[in-house]
Amino acid sequence: MKKVLVIDDSALMRRVMSDIIGNTNEYIVAYTAANGVDALRIIEEKRDIVAIFCDINMPKMNGLELLKIIKERGIETPFIIFSAQDDAKDTFTALELGAMEFIKKPTRIFVDVEFRDKVNKALFIASSINDKDGVIDATYKSHKTRHGAGIIYQSKETGTRIPESKSTSSISTSVIDNSNVKSRKLVALVCSTGGPKALQAVIPKLPKNLAAPMLVVQHMPAGFTDTMAHRLDELSDICVKEAAEGDVLKNGVVYIAKGGTHLAVKEERGKVSIVFDDTPPIGGLKPCGNIMYGSICNLFCYDEIVCVVLTGMGADGTKGITELSGHKKLHVIAQDEKSSTVYGMPKAIYESGLTDVVCDLNKVAEEIVKKVGVL
Repeated sequence: MKKVLVIDDSALMRRVMSDIIGNTNEYIVAYTAANGVDALRIIEEKRDIVAIFCDINMPKMNGLELLKIIKERGIETPFIIFSAQDDAKDTFTALELGAMEFIKKPTRIFVDVEFRDKVNKALFIASSINDKDGVIDATYKSHKTRHGAGIIYQSKETGTRIPESKSTSSISTSVIDNSNVKSRKLVALVCSTGGPKALQAVIPKLPKNLAAPMLVVQHMPAGFTDTMAHRLDELSDICVKEAAEGDVLKNGVVYIAKGGTHLAVKEERGKVSIVFDDTPPIGGLKPCGNIMYGSICNLFCYDEIVCVVLTGMGADGTKGITELSGHKKLHVIAQDEKSSTVYGMPKAIYESGLTDVVCDLNKVAEEIVKKVGVL
């Protein structure tokens, strides 16, 4: 049985979580703690924990404080935040610090099938992460070791393999090709598990005069994407906003899909604007990247679409990009396996044969700018 740690100051919640996780017949809640101080001691002593479920509001040390400490110490065990509070700021902070997922506590614990399904899904994602690392102890590797220099990226077009630069804090102007900047391009990105943290490694590196608008679908429920957009805007030179219905796309602006709403685009009189698609969730996803990519098929004013697929479970984006490839010239960038929290979505697009560039997360912004150019 795979061992899980549950941290919550409510004895009832610890019992409920133990029942839900134990019913999987694959996992067992082997360790529990009522606060972050006791949990930290367990985490440092036990090296067989495959997943951590942690409440945010607890005495002595809260969930965010605990998460920050264990990430600073290089502990990479999948960490899932769950809370009864609808605090978008705390939730995004947890995802920003490296939490794998956020789960809202139910109001009626014993009959909430949706909560049980989300816990099971989180365990499935945790298994994907642990399987990628190979052995449980590998999740305790330091961040520096896991994401150090020497990672390579490759291009489908050239087949070249280039060492990653140790410096990724800025994009050299030498990599920017403005020879075809007059051609109209659109950047469309999709990501899921690990996405909020991944977006912080991409969007703040984009210049404010990027010669294209950028659409972003991050799988996230309603109420959280506005906080994420504001945070990314604070960190970036480029303008970042939560997409609003009717927004006319402008170069140098990143539009984040509103949580709980499908983002699509339409073209009228040479201008492209945001529209909300109220289609039910696709495979449980709303927003869904496939809907965004599908709507781009009908645009005439963009000559080329730069598609970016980052970390996430499943295959969202691949169907839409495949459909789009029959209508538009594409340049497809996928995050590599080593830097992905979950190598599901990037793997799916890579295996489709449509990928032009596979690169470390720290190289994604550079690849976008190199293809799009600046004004």
